[in-house]
Amino acid sequence: MAESETKAPRGVRLVITLVGRTNAGKSSLLNAIAGQDVAIVSDIAGTTTDPVAKPYELLPLGPVTFYDTAGLDDTGELGKLRMAATRKVLWRTDIAVVVTDGSGLAAAERGIIADIRRLGIPFLVVFNKADQADPPQADLDWCLASNVRFVRASAATGQGATAVKEALIALAPAEAMREPMLAGDLFGEGDTVVCVVPIDLAAPKGRLIVPQVQVLREILDGDAVAVVVKERELEAALANLRRPPALVVTDSQVILKVSGDVPDDVPLTTFSTLFARYKGDLPSLVAGAAAIDSLKDGDTVLMAEACSHHVQADDIGRVKIPRWISQFTGKDLRFEVHAGHDFPDDLERFALVVHCGSCMLGRMEMVRRIRECARRGVPVTNYGVAISKVQGVLERVLRPVLR
Repeated sequence: MAESETKAPRGVRLVITLVGRTNAGKSSLLNAIAGQDVAIVSDIAGTTTDPVAKPYELLPLGPVTFYDTAGLDDTGELGKLRMAATRKVLWRTDIAVVVTDGSGLAAAERGIIADIRRLGIPFLVVFNKADQADPPQADLDWCLASNVRFVRASAATGQGATAVKEALIALAPAEAMREPMLAGDLFGEGDTVVCVVPIDLAAPKGRLIVPQVQVLREILDGDAVAVVVKERELEAALANLRRPPALVVTDSQVILKVSGDVPDDVPLTTFSTLFARYKGDLPSLVAGAAAIDSLKDGDTVLMAEACSHHVQADDIGRVKIPRWISQFTGKDLRFEVHAGHDFPDDLERFALVVHCGSCMLGRMEMVRRIRECARRGVPVTNYGVAISKVQGVLERVLRPVLR
């Protein structure tokens, strides 16, 4: 297994999900694409229950994650739960593969295709088991008339596996084909970038969090000099530099102190702000932060966390930000937390969504969340932007990244 298959952060992987009825050959097709037995294959219907993830290197896209899912025609109470799990996976899917066999596109496939289209996910139809039967001509005609890409394949013989890979590459969002930029456009070769990393109860033991690691890697890749300090040592570190840094990036939790220590003519931003433009839609998240000014007594604010973690006594999303927003507004607000990949269906009951930095989400999943909030008329912002807003430093933090 290539190192990038296991070492690439989950949030930067392209997610490709296989959906279809039971025994359409999804698991066999996944094995054929991967060239190894990564999914359990059986003639018994319903072998795949929960979504199964398989990291893979799909060049030239790079690291991706394939998801094999339960059959669309799964029945009973457990079947409903499995279908719900499949639809949750679609929320974080970049490309969908609708797998059917010689029986063609029935109601189950048409229904999931409607869901996929509603989410704006590019998709491919694979007519599997082509060694046993030809696809119905009516379905081929429908694909052609609807401009739906399709491939004939046989997982049993390996026929079409290469064509499926080529189709997936062709369907990949354009941004997946280019190297994403997190902070590398904000400094040049030989510049110094200062990263302010608090070490408190919320800091993971013995390591840095993903945004900090990725910014540091971009500094190194850009042949710049990285200086990493805690907020208490920042003033001394700046005094020791021969010339001002090209950029200071700080954890949002200490932005108020850091903004006071960093001269106004030195560009300053936060890791979370960088991730807001890297993973989402920064202007939309900035516009969403303005809704904090309009919050009223009794409003409910959704705190959306992309990952599950052990909650500390002064947790940023569950304690600090709710406290800061309440203090800023002076209102009696309710805060509700949703963690992991689940996103509530009843968004309309929230006055505001405050999302985490999304380091564990793919860009398209985060963009879909932002779009869904817009469609429901619910303002959305993220942790870092919201913190800078209520601390009164948002304009300064945005200055380097909204030029």
